[in-house]
Amino acid sequence: MPSMSTIESLFCRSVPWEAVTGRWVLPWALQNVQPRGRVLEIGGGGGAMAAQILATSPDDVEVTVTDFDPVMVATAADRLRRFGDRAHAQVADATALPFEDGGFDTVVTFIMLHHVVDWEQALGEAVRVLAPGGMLVGYDLLGSAPARLLHHLEGAPHRFINRDELRPHLASLPLTDIKVRENTVLTRFQARAVSTQSSYQTII
Repeated sequence: MPSMSTIESLFCRSVPWEAVTGRWVLPWALQNVQPRGRVLEIGGGGGAMAAQILATSPDDVEVTVTDFDPVMVATAADRLRRFGDRAHAQVADATALPFEDGGFDTVVTFIMLHHVVDWEQALGEAVRVLAPGGMLVGYDLLGSAPARLLHHLEGAPHRFINRDELRPHLASLPLTDIKVRENTVLTRFQARAVSTQSSYQTII
């Protein structure tokens, strides 16, 4: 799994990104889902989104933020230090998460799947570590011409999700209440991990 490019790394550690995250990006990305219990952010970069989740959630919410890049994890650990034992940061490969099955109540992934390249495996791992009834929430770039050009010029490893590609993959996983919203540039998604009493249900 590739690390962030230099440009992306600097951006994710910036103060402006943290400010924008709290006011606009996080509420939009969460899609009215309130993270609860044990929260895992996969590919969380410098921890800006994790910090906002902790700042706006009840005290019983704990967040573990992971990233493949040790520099990003160090930044996240520093940013989250003020939250004490409610916050954790560690290096992890999104395609092989070092967590037990069903260990988290909420898993979030924000605009990082295209960097994983094998985003299908990353989503499979996200679902594996979800507790029954837990929520998966995220958004990512689609393979639009501007996004492809930007990443080509930057030289960052990537593999975009194409339109109409995400929904059938989510439907193949043990998920229910699947919602996928797409425009020409972005996709947002949410779904619930099935319980023993649940059946699959895709909402289009």
